[in-house]
Amino acid sequence: MPDTAFYERQRTALEEIGAQGLTKPERVLLSRQGVHVRLRGEDGREVDAINLCANNYLGLAGDQRVVAAAIAATSAGGAGFASVRFICGTHEFHKELEREIAGYLGYEDSILFAAAFDANGAVFEPLLDDQDAIVSDSLNHASIIDGIRLCKAKRYRFANNDMDDLETQLKAARADGARTILVVTDGVFSMDGYLANLTSITHLAGRYQALVMVDDCHATGVVGPAGRGVAALQGVADKVDIVTGTFGKALGGAMGGFIAARREVIDILRQKARPYLFSNALAPSICGASLAAIEIARGAEGDDLRRQIVRNAAHFRGAMTEAGFKLNPGQHPIIPVLLGDARLAQNMARELLDLGVFVTGFSFPVVPKGQARIRTQVSAAHTPADLDFAVEAFVKAREICGASAQ
Repeated sequence: MPDTAFYERQRTALEEIGAQGLTKPERVLLSRQGVHVRLRGEDGREVDAINLCANNYLGLAGDQRVVAAAIAATSAGGAGFASVRFICGTHEFHKELEREIAGYLGYEDSILFAAAFDANGAVFEPLLDDQDAIVSDSLNHASIIDGIRLCKAKRYRFANNDMDDLETQLKAARADGARTILVVTDGVFSMDGYLANLTSITHLAGRYQALVMVDDCHATGVVGPAGRGVAALQGVADKVDIVTGTFGKALGGAMGGFIAARREVIDILRQKARPYLFSNALAPSICGASLAAIEIARGAEGDDLRRQIVRNAAHFRGAMTEAGFKLNPGQHPIIPVLLGDARLAQNMARELLDLGVFVTGFSFPVVPKGQARIRTQVSAAHTPADLDFAVEAFVKAREICGASAQ
C-alpha cells in the first residue's frame, strides 16, 4: 500500500503556502534572456515585457559574440564530456577558463563547479574540521549556509554587516580554541543590494589571525575596477583569501561556479571537494560563453557597461523614490522595492506583467517574514525609456492593488 499520508502532507503544505501568498510561480521565457523578453504568464497568455529581474547585469546573456563563442565551443567539444573531471572529463576549455577567471580576479588558481551553489557547498568541508571555526554573516546566501552545515567546524554568526558583533564572535572563536577561523560573507547581499564592509571585515580578521572568504556572485564583472568585485572596490583584494563566484550572472549568464584562491587551497579542493569529484564537467558551451564574457567584462567595453549600470541604477532609484516607493539605499543595480506583505508582492508582480514589466515578488523563506519585496535588477542594456516605462507601470500596479505609497 502506498503511504497516502505522505502525499496528503505534501498537499496540505502546498495549500498552506498558497494561503499565505508564498507560492513562487514560474513564468516561461519564450525568447533569449535580455532586457526585452517574451514569456508565458501564469494564465497561459504570451506577453512581451521589459525584464527587470535578471542577473544579466552587463547584458551579455543574449550578446551575439557570447552566443557565437558558445556555439564554436560546442562544435569543437561536443554537447558535453560525459564524465567527472578526474576520470576523463577535463578538457583544455576547463583549464583555460580556470586560468582566465583566476587571473582576472588576481588569484593563483581556481576550480570550476556545475553551479555557484556547488562551489559554496564544496569549499568548507575539505578545508576545515572540528578544530576550526566559521564566522558567518547572518544574511549570507543559502548556499553558504548549506555548505557550512556539511562541515564539522564550529559555527558562529554575526549580525549583518555589524562589525561590533563580528569582533564579539571572533573573540569567542579564539577563546574557544579554534585552530583556524574563516570569516565568510556575501560581497553583495542579493536580496538587499547592500555591499559587505570588507574594509572593516579584513581589518578585524587580521587582528584575530582569521582568513576571509567572499561570495562575490553579484559583484564579479559588475563592481570595482575592471569589475573585479567588492574587495577590489574597497582596496582590500589582497586581504581576501577565498572568492567564490558564478558565470551565471554578469559573466555570460549561463551557469557554473568557481572558487579562486591560493594554489594549495585549490589543489586540496580538487582532491576532496565532493561536488567537484562527483559532478559532470562543465559543458563546452558554458566554457566558451564564459571566456567570451570575461574578455568583454575585463576590458574597456566592460568599463563602459559598468558606467552605464551606475547611471541606470541612479536614474531608476531616483524616479522610484520620487514616485513614493520605499527602496533600500545603495548604488548596486539590485534595487528592492519594499512592500512588506507577501500577497501584495505577488499581486503587484502579476499586475506588472500585464502592464509589460517582468519582475518577481520575493517572500518567506527567501526573505524574512514581513519583509516581502519585489527585487528589481537594472542592466547596462536598459535605456532611460525602459526604466521610465517601468516606473509608470509600478505606479499603475500600486493603484490597481490598492496599496499606499511605501
